[in-house]
Amino acid sequence: MIETRQLTKVFRDRKRGEIRAVDGVSFRCQPGQIYGLLGPNGAGKTTTLRLLATLLKPTAGTAQVAGYDVILEPQKVRASVGFLSTATALYGRLTARETIEYFGRLHGLDEEMLRRRIIELFTALAMNDFSDRRCDKLSSGMKQKVSIARTLVHDPPVMIFDEPTLGLDVMTARTIVHFIRDCRQRGKTVIFSTHVMNEAEKLCDRIGIIHNGRLLAEGTLAELRTQRNQTDLEEIFVQVVG
Repeated sequence: MIETRQLTKVFRDRKRGEIRAVDGVSFRCQPGQIYGLLGPNGAGKTTTLRLLATLLKPTAGTAQVAGYDVILEPQKVRASVGFLSTATALYGRLTARETIEYFGRLHGLDEEMLRRRIIELFTALAMNDFSDRRCDKLSSGMKQKVSIARTLVHDPPVMIFDEPTLGLDVMTARTIVHFIRDCRQRGKTVIFSTHVMNEAEKLCDRIGIIHNGRLLAEGTLAELRTQRNQTDLEEIFVQVVG
């Protein structure tokens, strides 16, 4: 499970002064649930996800991920999380398969387990056709699939996706959306940010709308529709962020 309690991150800039990128955010995401974090650019979505993945340390408040405190037990949190950002950052001279093998061994998987995970991931993400091509020869969509497989090779209980379909073609985006849905069916705890309202409507069990670092609205899609007297999520979003 993911649970944040008054999670806060303050940056200090010489020119702009104090910037409260995340300001007292509290929410909960249960196993077998997809939590969508929506917000305009600069709202605090990515910073929140980086705090949960222990890439940043909170200024105040805290969070628990898979039962571990992000401040007191960051190594255990990292072992329990698969974190995917928009930057694939792949080493171009390795093939897709070599990349996944490398990260699987970093996570301590034995060879038989690693072999099974590669088969599962390459099948689920439709990667078999380019498994032995070097990463610098892959399209953006192929690179994103390799990045997802690398992130999830150790089969973590918690998945964190930061705009996983950004800039991808329709078919690749559909494959990734289907994969995220499958993670929920297998009991994973999934949180992801997106600008695509259609994705959020299809996938999310709960939705949080963040703006200027603050969580302004939260609930199931049905609850948000009732609260805002709107049926269209995009209209709800615009109404919330003003």
